[in-house]
Amino acid sequence: MIHPFISGNKWRKLKYVLQTAASLGKEHLVSFGGAWSNHLLAMACAGAKFGFRTTAFVRGEAISNPNLSLCSLFGMQLRFVSRAAYKDKTLLFDQHYRRDEQAYFVDEGGCSLEGARGCMEIFDELTQSYDHIFCACGTGTTLAGLSMAKAAHGGPTQLHGVPVLAGGTFIKDAVASLSGTACADAIILHTDYHFGGYAKTDPALNTFVKTFAAQTGILIEPVYTGKLCYAVFDLAARDYFQPGQSILLIHTGGLTGLLGMHEQFGLPQNANVL
Repeated sequence: MIHPFISGNKWRKLKYVLQTAASLGKEHLVSFGGAWSNHLLAMACAGAKFGFRTTAFVRGEAISNPNLSLCSLFGMQLRFVSRAAYKDKTLLFDQHYRRDEQAYFVDEGGCSLEGARGCMEIFDELTQSYDHIFCACGTGTTLAGLSMAKAAHGGPTQLHGVPVLAGGTFIKDAVASLSGTACADAIILHTDYHFGGYAKTDPALNTFVKTFAAQTGILIEPVYTGKLCYAVFDLAARDYFQPGQSILLIHTGGLTGLLGMHEQFGLPQNANVL
């Protein structure tokens, strides 16, 4: 609901990153992501909107897809790099932009303390208190921001994270590095809803996504929000929550990820074609 391309938590994670870059006199944002990265699309659009040049190191072989085409349309320069080189993002930045005084490093997914600060503001927009607040987790930045806001506001709200990658316990360490150990210790992670790993899915998740969208008119996708919603519905079915408890799910946007999986949500096999 925030913006069609700088959507969900992306606007929040980029807000203070862009303000810091501007305060330092930087005019060139350099970041990192995969070929379907929602973060890169959001940064490309934000750069165009707020007057920054943007460059992305894209993981893997040079390809063309709708997401990268949109990035290019917003003026982003795309630099494809091998998966081995991609592992050391700081080295990549230094090799290409160490002498560029206008260049500003933006970590993959907008992961940063500035990003967490932006996500803290979600709490300021809540019109009621909730017993449980859930969000999907990729880097842990959004959950870190929520945990810092929760610590500042107080109250009985329990924060939950649904890691979308296998081995998601690392999210606790990521949250601790941004918001402190006490904040990290206060969250609950549900690590059994990754469906095989990042951007992995299966028929059960795909069916859930299709049913949810058809019944609610709220679009979700199987990379982030689909796994989030599936987890909460499954926990409810297992009587995880007490009767009458209020639950908030943070929809973090990133819907263009559906384009990379559109074949899985296309024409049913038993459809009649006239």
